Amino acid sequence: MGPRKPGDDPKDAQVILHMLEIGAVQFFHDPLVVGTADIQELSKTHEIVSRSKTELWHRILTHYLPLYFPEAERFHRSSRTDWFLAFLEKYPTPTMITAMSQKAFIADAWQVVGRKVAKERLLSDIYATAVNSVGLPVEPDSDAVRMFRLVLSEGRSLVRQRNEIEARAVELLSDLPDYQLLTTIPGIGPINAMTILAEAGDLRRFRHHRQFLKFCGMDLATVQSGMFRGQSRISKCGNARLRRTLWMAGQTAVLKRTNSFRDKFERYIAKDRHKAHLRRKAYTAIAASLSGHRFAMPCRAADGTHRTRRGQSRRTLSPLLRGGEPRRKDLSLTGAVEAGI
Repeated sequence: MGPRKPGDDPKDAQVILHMLEIGAVQFFHDPLVVGTADIQELSKTHEIVSRSKTELWHRILTHYLPLYFPEAERFHRSSRTDWFLAFLEKYPTPTMITAMSQKAFIADAWQVVGRKVAKERLLSDIYATAVNSVGLPVEPDSDAVRMFRLVLSEGRSLVRQRNEIEARAVELLSDLPDYQLLTTIPGIGPINAMTILAEAGDLRRFRHHRQFLKFCGMDLATVQSGMFRGQSRISKCGNARLRRTLWMAGQTAVLKRTNSFRDKFERYIAKDRHKAHLRRKAYTAIAASLSGHRFAMPCRAADGTHRTRRGQSRRTLSPLLRGGEPRRKDLSLTGAVEAGI
């Protein structure tokens, strides 16, 4: 934008007045007034804790484990479990394991690993791995081991905080009808549902599903300048957290065995299943489809009609809401796939 000129203020006032006359306005929804302040804080704090946990886990994988117990990484299965961090906190180096006999180690570590299938075989495998480990032979009371344990303790604390936030979120939202409807959509679990409710709030304030797509930043936008017309891509001008949540939910939904999202994904990538660009566009289309279902569910009445913001009853507004195939002119889904996203 260039510098403002003295005559711009009257022009801006005329434009604002015209937008008010035609109803092209936006409303600010105060989280304290609409009751989403607590949900937003839970969601944002959960994201902060999860990112901190991921960053710390990468630090363990790239620095501490390669130095002190590089072979132990293969025993880790999920970042959501606490037993592996608890095990490393008690046995940070292989020498602390091999200092005992195998039978004594199994008895000592039996409660640390928690409930496992074939627990004795797992602990025997860990002991055999420790015997042949190439980790640094540092002393158990050295500062290096002390720092390693400090990092592991921080990781366990983050896991506990994340679990507490998730439990509180389920307790707070489990009785909300919108939350119950959201969790029935494939790919949307408790955390994704909490994030959607925190970022989008009550979707009944949107008059059309395309408005919600724009709010998410998943609407199509084309760069134009003079005679030049660029390729249509998603605008990415909306809520980034909401868009990312829908993207992750779409990736989860296509992994389910039987649902409409997986069927659509398979049709989109039928031309070349191994083409990364085509798969990325298909994931984007599935995320847009999820946003349509998310918009439709709270707004649909028991008789199948759709309740608009003004209280009028009418049938579903788009193919996304009635579950059918989108028409050629509906560019919110098929356009996002056919266009270069």
